[in-house]
Amino acid sequence: MISSIRRFFQSKLGLPIFIGFLVIVALAFAAADITGSTFGGVAGGDRIAVVGDERVPASELESTAQSALAQVRQQDPTIGMPEFVEQGLLDEVLRQLFDQYAVGNYAEDLGLRAGRNLVNSDILQIPAFRNVAGEFDEQVYQQALRAQGLSDEMLRGDLKDGLLQQMLFRPALAAPQLSERAARQYASLVLERRRGAIALIPSALYAPEGEPEAGELAAYYEDNRSQFRRPERRVIRFATFGADTVLADLEPTEEEIAARYESNREAFSARERRAITSFVVPTEEAARSLVERIRGGLSLEAAAQQAGFQVSSSDLRDREAMANATNFAFAEAAFAAEKGGMVEPARGMLGWYVARIDEVEQIPARTLSEASEEITQQILQEKRAAALVDLSARIEDELYDGTSLAEVAEAFELEVTTTAPLLANGTVFGEPGADVPREVGPVLETAFEMEESEPQLAALGSADRFIIYDVSEVIPSAAPPLAEIRDQVTAAWRRAEGNAKAREVARRVLEKTREGTDFADALRAEEEPRFQVQPVELSRRELLAQRGRGIAPPLVLLFSMAQGSTKLLEAPQDIGWYLVDLEEVETGDIASDDPVIAQTRQQFAPTLAEEYRRQLTRAIRDEVGVERNEDAIEAVRRRLAGES
Repeated sequence: MISSIRRFFQSKLGLPIFIGFLVIVALAFAAADITGSTFGGVAGGDRIAVVGDERVPASELESTAQSALAQVRQQDPTIGMPEFVEQGLLDEVLRQLFDQYAVGNYAEDLGLRAGRNLVNSDILQIPAFRNVAGEFDEQVYQQALRAQGLSDEMLRGDLKDGLLQQMLFRPALAAPQLSERAARQYASLVLERRRGAIALIPSALYAPEGEPEAGELAAYYEDNRSQFRRPERRVIRFATFGADTVLADLEPTEEEIAARYESNREAFSARERRAITSFVVPTEEAARSLVERIRGGLSLEAAAQQAGFQVSSSDLRDREAMANATNFAFAEAAFAAEKGGMVEPARGMLGWYVARIDEVEQIPARTLSEASEEITQQILQEKRAAALVDLSARIEDELYDGTSLAEVAEAFELEVTTTAPLLANGTVFGEPGADVPREVGPVLETAFEMEESEPQLAALGSADRFIIYDVSEVIPSAAPPLAEIRDQVTAAWRRAEGNAKAREVARRVLEKTREGTDFADALRAEEEPRFQVQPVELSRRELLAQRGRGIAPPLVLLFSMAQGSTKLLEAPQDIGWYLVDLEEVETGDIASDDPVIAQTRQQFAPTLAEEYRRQLTRAIRDEVGVERNEDAIEAVRRRLAGES
């Protein structure tokens, strides 16, 4: 998973996305540092580098790494910061951070500027800052900034940097084109066919059967602790409450019912509802002509079909509802017509209505006693909602004042549930099939970001159910004591030992092939009948067709080798070593006017643009200059990895 994420960062799609969120978070910390005193050199633990004449604070690297980890967790919820650092992703963050500073410095040195109006224009175009009507909303804007821990100044600084980068890079990356000759060469590769063989030298054939010495196993474990690191786990405590928790007497009184009846007499008075079938025509003349034909005996449906229009029917509606669905003039005309009769043509937004009254329902007035039950339920529901809002507000105030979850639960007679240690993906550690309370699901992501013993209140999918929750224990990502996983470590030691011997065998076979021995003969010379050998004959087009299912690494290697060569490739998880032998390559011929050439040039355009961007960024970084403080960088690395 980590390697795939790294490839995502390096891809033409992932890299700009990654740069985007790095810049946003980075600016939050840059603002405080840039206003400091004159700075020269990188000595001191509060800075990790100087890019041009601008220092990069250590706090910025840490905060940016935390944000990067949050992004990675969207793909792999169980990854922790130690794994993030071990897999080299911190180095990716560091490189992007230096690139950002270098490009910003260089752009300003060239005199490029991004004014306030230009930044305002960018802000107005960001969908996250719009309300439900699709318009920019200052309140929504401020809420979105607070949710990301940003200020208006920080965001504007980020957008300004982004605009400067666009100004700087756009001319260089405007229209990259692969030459026709190169495009033809790449296109012909699709037709290429390769024949060879792949052999696996399994480590299991050479794994020791006996138990390792205690010191030997301990040394192996110490050298490979990262393989056995357990992900971070959290124990979550929670209590839920809703309308059923409200203990007050909410039953409405007779006076309340009577008052509600009096204030809403119109709702309980006699009413009439009507259902219609209609269609719309462009002109009044056409509408009146069709109405006359229908009154003369032609059905409305037949008239609509002959004229090329589609009819629609409505449910029973009162006058107000019909006016809202159509318009006031049509509703008045519809309620003036008789049942089964035609409505006098009335103009709507899209044309003139031709309509028939299908059904008329007379709803008699209701007395207070007849409406009492409905009013009772209405008032009761309103009281419950108000009481629940009041209860949640009181609980929220308690939490804000520092009251613990246990104390709140006791005060409000709520039952507290404690989960087993959970992973960030919502499963119980060590028990993937174990049940997890469904109430935890909506708050799990937040629970893995919050501090220990700091309870929070959240709604559970609707306005009538709430959850109070906190993290009672954080079990950091770490390798357990050897005694707890001795069998697992022993099995891994056996695989590693067997893998080392399998590598020796594979190297012997490789050396023999390089001396001219046939691949099959070199394998037979080892006198081991259990080697797994697979002949391969495949075209590159057939290989590419497997991309959706994942291409085996030995096949990828086979298509990147020279004809007549043999290569060695380590199999994953110490299961052995692959020997890949390429016997023959059949090249495909492609006509100069083949449309595949044009397609290839088009497909390579984004790749070329990304390559040019990388080269330009590297040149800018070299021009501006980056002076690294390796001690400070290593200190940040150790802190993030939990080593200090």
